Amino acid sequence: MNASLSPDPSPARGRGEFPVACLTNISKRYRVGETEVEALRGVSLEVGAGELLALTGPSGSGKSTLLNLCGLIDTPDAGERQVAGATIDGLDETGLTRLRREKIGFVFQGFNLVPVMTVFDNVEYPLMLLGMPPTQRRERVLDMLTRVGLGEFAQRLPDALSGGQRQRVAIARALVKSPLLVIADEPTANLDSATAAQIVDLLHQLASERGTAVVVATHDERMSGRCDRVIRLTDGEMS
Repeated sequence: MNASLSPDPSPARGRGEFPVACLTNISKRYRVGETEVEALRGVSLEVGAGELLALTGPSGSGKSTLLNLCGLIDTPDAGERQVAGATIDGLDETGLTRLRREKIGFVFQGFNLVPVMTVFDNVEYPLMLLGMPPTQRRERVLDMLTRVGLGEFAQRLPDALSGGQRQRVAIARALVKSPLLVIADEPTANLDSATAAQIVDLLHQLASERGTAVVVATHDERMSGRCDRVIRLTDGEMS
């Protein structure tokens, strides 16, 4: 069955006006060989518009699983999800793909930039998938690259950039379509302190201005210490 997706809210949508992601009593198990691992146990979570939320906890605590469930990359064994205005239960793969493409942006720890594409082309790609006209795409991409301080690097290839610059390209790509929700996996990992601070400032600024909810999985106290809210996971449970 296909989702009935709500229209994009205004870029000025207010902070905390409505839950962008709502997960209720979520459980998830994995089988590793002969062993069944309970990754999440009855977790409930609500993330509001404009909120920067950190998921913390030791390796194996369930952070990545919860991140993947928020981003519709994985499916729970039990519980209910509402993400970006759509009820997820029973949604087919076509509906999930459409929802991810239109409403969710992803920032990966390894950047996941296409090395043979320029900075401009990497950021433009999500807009091409949405069928946006070329003139409008160009305007949106250049504006976003300027906002992340990379306007002059539009025609560079990713390998010509520093780690911090590549992370900013990844953030620009995630935000260029004005998503309701951004999922970020260790966005400050392996960055020096000054660059990490710039990344946190950028996420705060854009979340505040655009009303985008940002969910971050992180071990980095430089990141979690400046988020609006921190949720710690231990053995698949919130603590």
